[in-house]
Amino acid sequence: MVQLLVIGLYAHGDSLTVNGVIALLAMAASCVAGLLIRERREHAVALRSQEVAEAVTAERLRIARELHDMVAHSIGIIAIQAGVGNRVIQTQPAEARAALRAIEATSRETLSGLRRTLVSLRQADRGEAPSRESSLAPAPGLADIERLVAATMDAGVRVDLQSSGDQRPLPADIDLSAYRIVQEALTNVVRHAGTGRCRVAIDYGNEELSVEVIDDGRGATGNGSAHGFGIVGMRERVGLLGGRLSAGPRPEGGFRVAARLPLPAPVTVAAEVR
Repeated sequence: MVQLLVIGLYAHGDSLTVNGVIALLAMAASCVAGLLIRERREHAVALRSQEVAEAVTAERLRIARELHDMVAHSIGIIAIQAGVGNRVIQTQPAEARAALRAIEATSRETLSGLRRTLVSLRQADRGEAPSRESSLAPAPGLADIERLVAATMDAGVRVDLQSSGDQRPLPADIDLSAYRIVQEALTNVVRHAGTGRCRVAIDYGNEELSVEVIDDGRGATGNGSAHGFGIVGMRERVGLLGGRLSAGPRPEGGFRVAARLPLPAPVTVAAEVR
């Protein structure tokens, strides 16, 4: 249709050669326009496919970090409690029963979390929407720190928890990341530090949230996470939020993990002028 319009507009009845050239040019222009449109559409489709693939990869990495944090911490607690129960089962049966109860509670909680994650993965593979149960399952946050500290103390590590600043609700991603950083750091203390105490400090600043975990244990020598995914996962979480993380041995001994997560500026609503 476009070719016919172009030819009809520019054609001259008294020159067949000119009309032929115009017709060829019109056909060539139409072909080029069609190729450009098709290429643009294919490029848009390719970009969309790439965005979807990147989103899927990011989600899989997020799930992998969640699984690592949850399972590593729980297995560490279970191993410590099993060792305690095995040592005192003959001489202190009450202590052994307490250790078994802690193992049971930790195992049930971990299995429940794994079940929710696997259900979400299966639904994502089938293209289904998340179920009501999985969508309502609350993600952990700093409100659960005391429960995390109690589990760590049950594993034999005393935790000195300090909180400062204006405690307030945080964005879900920052709240979850802060919790996971503390969880991973405490897991490393239980499994690698070889010490019986550590300190957790959380500061609710105006512009950023600061999280710090310090122990006086073996430092980098005993911190197996330096070659694993623990600190790598922390750095990924902090990096995604535009924050800063430092993790390493302290000059005076022990190990220190410190994260600074920027907080969004509060939304202010201007008063309406009447």
